[in-house]
Amino acid sequence: MNLSRKWLNEFVTVDVPDREFAEAMTLSGSKVEGTSVEGSEISNVVVGQVKSLVRHPNSDHMWICQVDVGQPEPLQIVTGAQNVKENDLVPVALHKSTLPGGKKIEKGKLRGELSNGMLCSFAELGLDQRDFPAAYADGIWILSDDPELTGLAVGQDIREAVGLDDHVVEFEITPNRPDCLSVIGLAREVSATFDKPRYFHQPEVKGGADGVLTELLDVETPAADLVPRYTARMVRSVKIAPSPKWMRERLRAMGVRPINNIVDITNYVMLEYGQPMHAFDYRYVNGGKIIVRRAEEGEVLTTLDGKEHRLTANHLVIADEGRAVGLAGIMGGLNSEIVDDTVDVVFESACFDGTCIRKGALALGMRTEASAKFEKGLDPLNTLPAVNRACELVELLGAGEVVDGVIDILNYVPQPTLLKLEPDKINALLGIDVAENVMYTYLQRLGFETTMERGVIKVPSWRGDVKRMADLAEEVARFHGYNNIPSTLMRGQTTQGGYSPVQKLENRLGSLCRTCGYSEIITYSFISPTAYDKILWGQDDFHRKSFKILNPLGEDTSIMRTTTLPSMLEVLGRNYNNRSKSAWLYELGRIYLPGSGDGLASEAQILTLGAYGNGMDFFTMKGAVEAIMKGIRAKDVRFEPCAEDASYHPGRCAYVYSGTDIVGVFGQIHPQAAKNFGVDGELYCAELSFDELLIAQGSDPEYAPLPKFPAVTRDIAVVCDEAVTVGALEAAIRKGAKGLLKDASLFDIYRGKNIGEGRKSVAFNLTLRADDRSLTGEEADADVKSILETLEKDCGAVLR
Repeated sequence: MNLSRKWLNEFVTVDVPDREFAEAMTLSGSKVEGTSVEGSEISNVVVGQVKSLVRHPNSDHMWICQVDVGQPEPLQIVTGAQNVKENDLVPVALHKSTLPGGKKIEKGKLRGELSNGMLCSFAELGLDQRDFPAAYADGIWILSDDPELTGLAVGQDIREAVGLDDHVVEFEITPNRPDCLSVIGLAREVSATFDKPRYFHQPEVKGGADGVLTELLDVETPAADLVPRYTARMVRSVKIAPSPKWMRERLRAMGVRPINNIVDITNYVMLEYGQPMHAFDYRYVNGGKIIVRRAEEGEVLTTLDGKEHRLTANHLVIADEGRAVGLAGIMGGLNSEIVDDTVDVVFESACFDGTCIRKGALALGMRTEASAKFEKGLDPLNTLPAVNRACELVELLGAGEVVDGVIDILNYVPQPTLLKLEPDKINALLGIDVAENVMYTYLQRLGFETTMERGVIKVPSWRGDVKRMADLAEEVARFHGYNNIPSTLMRGQTTQGGYSPVQKLENRLGSLCRTCGYSEIITYSFISPTAYDKILWGQDDFHRKSFKILNPLGEDTSIMRTTTLPSMLEVLGRNYNNRSKSAWLYELGRIYLPGSGDGLASEAQILTLGAYGNGMDFFTMKGAVEAIMKGIRAKDVRFEPCAEDASYHPGRCAYVYSGTDIVGVFGQIHPQAAKNFGVDGELYCAELSFDELLIAQGSDPEYAPLPKFPAVTRDIAVVCDEAVTVGALEAAIRKGAKGLLKDASLFDIYRGKNIGEGRKSVAFNLTLRADDRSLTGEEADADVKSILETLEKDCGAVLR
């Protein structure tokens, strides 16, 4: 919504710069999108008077003019226009001037003669014939020939001279404030914001034209539920002519091009009052009857834009006895358009159902200024003042004679909204402390009335958005100043916010996997029943029991998975067959297991890793699993061989334990299973239970100071059977220690003839330390002795 500040000054005078005006209006709730000044692209263009003209010696169509522009000496300007004569007042673009479109004018020579500028046409100033009807269209703009341009002074800025200097403010009007889609509505807001008096004019119509309105015109509203109010007046002996300069200036500043006096009056009233209006040529209203009805199915209407529309019963039309003559609230019909020979005019000022108008315009792909206003819900009490204002303007412009009387059909009588002012509740809601009388002052500035019973507020009819106490609180808040409301902490029962433990672990696992070089994937939770065959599960495997989808997309997506392994292998196989040299992937996905008491699936999360290439082998995958377990600070992590899982290589697979709980499994995928997914190389995967990882997760680390006392190191080498794992030996070492062992690290494995067939030598470096003293050799030896005894007892390992 554009607002002309010149027009605004008719209702409320606020003499502040545009920037200050915009900031104040935005803070009071009327958001300003921007401000501009008409003719801002024009600079250094003034009113000049032609003193003399002589023929250009080197041209048969150019003239050399001496032009007075208010400087000590006249300027010489060369022009090719043929309509200029001595003493004419013309627009003169001086040296280093600018015109609309970024055009720059500088002095120069034309056919050898110096020209210190340019004489301008109105088109070169960004205007057209409708802005200044008296101007000559095909030559220089002769300002002195226009009777409306009076009091011009030589040297005067052209923008001021022709009224192209209005300041325009662009507002963003929210859908709940249709009253602000008008100059009067915004004037109320400006008056309240700056606490300035406002002056609203009450239209006065003299009337007196021949005829009785009720005999000339009849109005019926069969669609009464869609027409809260319909108001009409009639004007006779219409004289179609251009509008006066002041009206054209205001319309142009608001973004509306002038057309003729009657059409301009309807646009003017729409902008001033926010009430869309339409003017019908009375001679085309058959039978002198206007009928506001629902359109007939398939009814055809050609609108003013020349487009033919096929209507449905959901559209609301203005019709006469035989046909539709307009789309109610959207656009008039071409068959009743105001033309140059129009004599009698019917002014329509109505209030239509906003939902009906919005749906009708949407169905036809139309959106007009009128429909944009109606769809937001207009004030039914505004129709009569608007039509009276239109008739007043008709008389003011001498555009016709107004017939006495008004046809006013009121199908819905709006009742005033009465709200109790509750200062304590408002202050509590807003977190402020505003006195009751100050609240009354704010509301009275906005046009709210206080009834006889103090404490009850009467909401004006144009404020349909104010329906409850909270709405009154908003009005108080915006004029008290949002920036004046103190910041306070939230009170009452509130949540702590942040991530839950589950979310924190999910984020942590994702970070650890990415740190190890794995990229995240997301796969579907539904798979094909044949996927279990591809991972070599037996037909009697209880894990095959899956939930079936009642209406699947196809056989390949017909069941909910009980394992994430096929999904991971499917992606690895696709990458492998697309000749990707390597792929390291992870997914934190869900599986769906039966067994929940309510018949629903038990949705467990599984962290799945899958990889091939780039040096991937069993121990690389084991290192990734170790890094994950270490990253979540799991304790007592150990690995044990696994030969029972049919999907994995029986000699390259291991369980992951945390204490006594199995966390998951990892290893090389069975070659046959890999081949089932189109891979003839080695694939490695890991499946870790999220629930077990959550249980195994250690507490947050605590700071421990650096050791104050030196450590004692011992190297031991023990001989054991080949079948004994290093992990079992490490467990025995930690079990046998008496509290002094800080670290045990493997540094050698040896097999040879002197060790014996089926035997191996495993060497460890032991680090021993006490936190409160320096160890003696005897204490260290006692700990090592206990460790060796435990190794022999639990693993059959003896000191080499």
